[in-house]
Amino acid sequence: MTGITRDLSPFFAPRSIAVVGAGERPTSSGGAVMQMLRQAGYGGQVVPVNPKGGAIFGYESVTSIGAIPSAVDLAVIVIRPDAILDAVREAADRGIRNLLILPGGFAEAGPAGIARNEALLALAAERGLTVAGPNCAGIVHLDPAWRFAATFLRDLPPGAAPGAHNGLAFISQSGALAEEFIDKANARALPLTSVVSVGNAVHLGVEDYLAWLGERPEIGAALLYVESIEDHERFRAVARKVAARKPVIALFGGRSEIGGRAAAAHTGAVANDDAAIDAFCASCGIVRVESLRRLLIAAKAFGRFPQGLGRRALILSNSGGPGVLCTDRASLEGLDLPALPKAMADILHQQLPAEASVANPIDLLADAREDRFALAFEAAMNHAAADYDMVLMIHVVPFMVDAAPVIDRLAALASTAKLPLMHSMMGTLPGRDAWFATMEQAGVPMFNDVEEMAEVAGLLARYPLLQKKAGSDNLPTAFFRDRKHA
Repeated sequence: MTGITRDLSPFFAPRSIAVVGAGERPTSSGGAVMQMLRQAGYGGQVVPVNPKGGAIFGYESVTSIGAIPSAVDLAVIVIRPDAILDAVREAADRGIRNLLILPGGFAEAGPAGIARNEALLALAAERGLTVAGPNCAGIVHLDPAWRFAATFLRDLPPGAAPGAHNGLAFISQSGALAEEFIDKANARALPLTSVVSVGNAVHLGVEDYLAWLGERPEIGAALLYVESIEDHERFRAVARKVAARKPVIALFGGRSEIGGRAAAAHTGAVANDDAAIDAFCASCGIVRVESLRRLLIAAKAFGRFPQGLGRRALILSNSGGPGVLCTDRASLEGLDLPALPKAMADILHQQLPAEASVANPIDLLADAREDRFALAFEAAMNHAAADYDMVLMIHVVPFMVDAAPVIDRLAALASTAKLPLMHSMMGTLPGRDAWFATMEQAGVPMFNDVEEMAEVAGLLARYPLLQKKAGSDNLPTAFFRDRKHA
């Protein structure tokens, strides 16, 4: 197992960069990179390199790498594959040691590409270079203190609020999934701060990026899409170190026989069954998810509660059926649903209608208004805060009840809540966007689906348990072989 730890600051927070192949046309790779640098608000020195010269996106270009005024922290290369080796050699001659190569045409591209890949590796070793990529979509790191994006992905993620420590990092062996994750993060207001498209990983693999991002205070959790791992011993060591401090959540592709063949064609992965992947993730301290949908809801979960939650859940509902579905899913996710403590149950028996269900889940009945929701909420906070780790609230909106006062009251109460809260609304919701926004601004994650809310709770409860179990050394002996990513 190699102990090499790389300083990746030049790839995530360079103070100066050259874009080799820069252009003005946004639909070209070089133009797209220049455009995304501008959109990210990158504040460092930018040197476009283009044989035609002239101004590019407001920066004066140079006509060759050799004409760059001084060595830059990072060279981003977006030229045709057959010219890349010469560009790397020129960059080394200019004193540039860190290179991000976006185009393909290397190990994934048949005999000619394999030969080019070997030549790149030899040149990098000879000249002391570090290469990210090739065959990748780039890197985005929106640390509020120094925003950077060298990518031709079509959009930037939202990032986290300045001073926050809940930023999410997504490290992906698929550029297409990186694009999808950014899109969903924008749609769902997830604090996605860093996005890495790993590509062929001639030098920097998933574990290198995870090690560096895991040390960043602005990153609260790391999410991975993985098809193959070069050095599973090193990956495990890195993952365990990071997971001891913050959650690592992973989606592994290629777990079915057919999916495994597809993964082999994409990244050279070796097919593995679910049991092997489960055992490996457990030994790494990784929260494993089995679908992109689950990875996205994990992003929402850990973006709000980066250290996870305990397993004891109280379900507070105003409708029986959704409460039952939430209970079923919570149980299947491994949550505990303890009975109400006596003091809380006594208050609810005294003040709720006789038809209400005073149990876990609580059923306030469909006609519950803000007074009834507040009664149950305050009873939980005052008499059950030591008995539960979270409250899952369900709010069905029937025609005879105005939901706005309920939302306003719950949002106000959330600021003094002694327990973490989640809230699901079901039915026809004419004020959905405003109601969701009010609760989210109060720090309460919102859901349309009670089962998804319970899934989120289950994922959050899994992380503290994995932290305790990660000390086990029962590592599967036959996991991913050493393969390069295509």
